[in-house]
Amino acid sequence: MNKSRKYFGTDGIRGLVGEDPITPEFMLRLGFAAGNVFLRKSAPTSAGRVKVLIGKDTRLSGYMLESALQSGLAAAGVDVLLAGPLPTPGVAYLTRVLRLSAGIVISASHNPYQDNGVKFFSAQGSKLSDSIESDIEHQLNAGAEVITSEHIGKAKRVVDAVGRYTEFCKSTFPEEHDLSDLRIVVDCAHGATYQVAPAVFSELGATVIVIGNEPDGTNINSNCGTLYPTAIRERVLQEKADIGISFDGDGDRLTMVDESGTIFDGDQLLYAVASHRKLKNQGGVVGTLMTNLAIENGFKGLNIPFVRSAVGDRYVYEKLIENGWVLGGEGSGHMICLDKHTTGDGIISALQVLAVLRESQKSLAQCLSSIELYPQLLHNIRLENKLNERQMTRVQALGEATAKRLGSKYRVLIRASGTEPLLRVMVEGECEDVVAEAVEGLSHAIELVIREV
Repeated sequence: MNKSRKYFGTDGIRGLVGEDPITPEFMLRLGFAAGNVFLRKSAPTSAGRVKVLIGKDTRLSGYMLESALQSGLAAAGVDVLLAGPLPTPGVAYLTRVLRLSAGIVISASHNPYQDNGVKFFSAQGSKLSDSIESDIEHQLNAGAEVITSEHIGKAKRVVDAVGRYTEFCKSTFPEEHDLSDLRIVVDCAHGATYQVAPAVFSELGATVIVIGNEPDGTNINSNCGTLYPTAIRERVLQEKADIGISFDGDGDRLTMVDESGTIFDGDQLLYAVASHRKLKNQGGVVGTLMTNLAIENGFKGLNIPFVRSAVGDRYVYEKLIENGWVLGGEGSGHMICLDKHTTGDGIISALQVLAVLRESQKSLAQCLSSIELYPQLLHNIRLENKLNERQMTRVQALGEATAKRLGSKYRVLIRASGTEPLLRVMVEGECEDVVAEAVEGLSHAIELVIREV
């Protein structure tokens, strides 16, 4: 990530609603700045206009930010299409198939409703490059001046957005299979998947029990979704369901639960799909710096090439393109299947896992029987201020010293979050007691460094 950028993190712009930059005034300027960049870089559509799609999750603040972005884009001379509540990957899909210049999603993903944010997609349905995001930031500083009246942009609603995306998701599941004998619990996190996900799985034949599908603008991700997998675990056991599928607020993350209540994270689901697809010669797999070491060793045992990227699905995507591979993901639940979609998609990822179960005639536990994740503990240290160079040098030295002491059967990772004011301290390895002691000791030492004036 380009550290010189002020607003863009690893997944767009995000923050607390009402505080800069998540304000109507900033969003109007952002819309104008982005509109000007898209006008310069995009070929006009066949109608001779640059067009941008805006989608959002179910946060109450989405109405306010949508209106501000729309005004800024129109003031720059860009036409706007409004998709309403739609999963982030649905916006990426519609941007591509409608042949638009860009897509914008108003969402703070797995964060609570008090937060919101903005992420952008290119005309091809992939995350914008760092360079284009930097161009938008530069344009923000140039100010805004409305173009002449006859060139102001128009806006209209995409009335069939949910239906189009539902059909696309279904098309990624093998035609020779269906879900007709499965009872599936689906947790939509009171978020953007609340309309699409139940339709996809039920139309493929499953009996679907839905939770987290009553958004009120303030309950998104509240004790539900991928951050709270116990919610779907309890419902799966209660319903005696075959499997549970849980999404985050904007629908690009995935957690699954089997009939026994075992919770499977993104690392495990990626391994299940990739180890099955090895039979189809799908190439290697991209994980991140946070991918569990047991997963890496498992791929080595299967002679499947594996590389790590920086944390963030955009960096997984870049590494996939670099290697010409199609499968990658993160333990947090992002999974990218480039032979199915241009970006990470929770619904489509779930369908790929279900396809593996159908084709292999195995349970999820059986598909993962050869993999036992190493204990991996993560401690988040909240930062009141950005660490200075001296502090970062001392923090890195503490991490290196801990890694050297633990040896090659353990990993230590210290990194700043790209979406929140947090320093993440991770240790993993063979012995849980050793990992717990190392995380606690290292985190305490780092906190002492941070407190020093």
